[in-house]
Amino acid sequence: MPLLSPYSPIFMKGFKVMAVLTASFFCVTRPFAQTRTNAQQLVLGTSEDSLFSGAAKNKTVISGYGMVTYQRDMVQKKSMANLERAVLFVGHQFNNKISFFSELEIENGLVAGDGTSKGEISMEQAFLKFNLNRRQYLIAGLFTPRIGIINENHLPVNYNGVERPLVEQLIIPSTWRELGDGSYGTSSLLPITYSVAIVNGLNSDNFKHGDGLRSGMSEGSQATANNLAITAALQYPINDFRFQVSGYAGGTVGLSPRGADSLNLQSGTFGTPIYLGEGDVQWSHDAFSAKALGVVINYPKAGTINTAYATNVPKQMWGAYAELGYDWMFNSNSGKQFITFARVEKLDMNSKIPENGIIDGTLNQMNVIAGITYLPIPNIAIKADIRLLHTGAQNPNLIINPPPNQLPYKQNQQFINLGIGYAF
Repeated sequence: MPLLSPYSPIFMKGFKVMAVLTASFFCVTRPFAQTRTNAQQLVLGTSEDSLFSGAAKNKTVISGYGMVTYQRDMVQKKSMANLERAVLFVGHQFNNKISFFSELEIENGLVAGDGTSKGEISMEQAFLKFNLNRRQYLIAGLFTPRIGIINENHLPVNYNGVERPLVEQLIIPSTWRELGDGSYGTSSLLPITYSVAIVNGLNSDNFKHGDGLRSGMSEGSQATANNLAITAALQYPINDFRFQVSGYAGGTVGLSPRGADSLNLQSGTFGTPIYLGEGDVQWSHDAFSAKALGVVINYPKAGTINTAYATNVPKQMWGAYAELGYDWMFNSNSGKQFITFARVEKLDMNSKIPENGIIDGTLNQMNVIAGITYLPIPNIAIKADIRLLHTGAQNPNLIINPPPNQLPYKQNQQFINLGIGYAF
């Protein structure tokens, strides 16, 4: 069956809903007046932003963001409500050269000591910023590298959809943070912004089938530091566009040489490396906005990892998406935004597998998302969307001891999402 077959009954129902949400892109034309900046601009009005720019009125500032979500699985007939995340930011400006930034995050609402909760408490960032001059600064500690669109700009008011783009969850794990040192700046000759950072590497011992890079992240917790990684990005704004390319290259084996040799793995700074390349473009003009992103990950020695740990990791993963949005309140002079949007995402988390790997068709996905984002003020977002998912077939060789009441796998799935987010 081709992806997103027009003859699928469940997809036909979904497209009827999508038609209502996205007809605005094509059915109405109205004049534009330059009454404010272009649509879908990043919110840069939090206390954290003021501290970062050096405009904070107080030495110590408190900020934060969060998101509450509701999802209805139309195939399984199940619904779930969740405090997806609540993040508290505390920062301090020591002087005009040195500042401290920290974020403490609680995911899924509850963390209990009885082992039954699915919640998590973690530091999303904890770093020092050293201003060298007006164009350059250094950071050191736990931070999110500049990879993709969402990783640095993940506030719920800064993206469309209740869920973050799937490509920037499953291929580029959000929010990806590591320990290290980074240098950021803007060229004095061209309007190019750059970043380069050295961080701890990923841990292949923790890789899991179908989890991408996420399970190999340390998030600042006892990171393997025998292996390191380098990440870099370039941004180039021109007129209504902003272009970016970013990359990551790093070792995935943090064992001692003796421990690595016993598993026939290559250790060292960049031993058993993994490579990521990403490019994206964002555009906004008057009430219209658009963005597109593509990313590919290569893991040449995945076969040796599978031999050592039997984790069935792939040699290659890739993903891409494109989104179009329109702000219906652009000319209202109220500061409010009412955005209708549509996004198409394609990803394959095992596009190439080593000889000792087993293909998993469910990791080859296409998602079509359409919905609305309403911002009554720039720091509050009320969202609703529908997501249509189509995957490849389930591989019976990967099904081990299924429960007797397990339902047949559905390649076509449909979700309705509601959410409200804030940032201050």
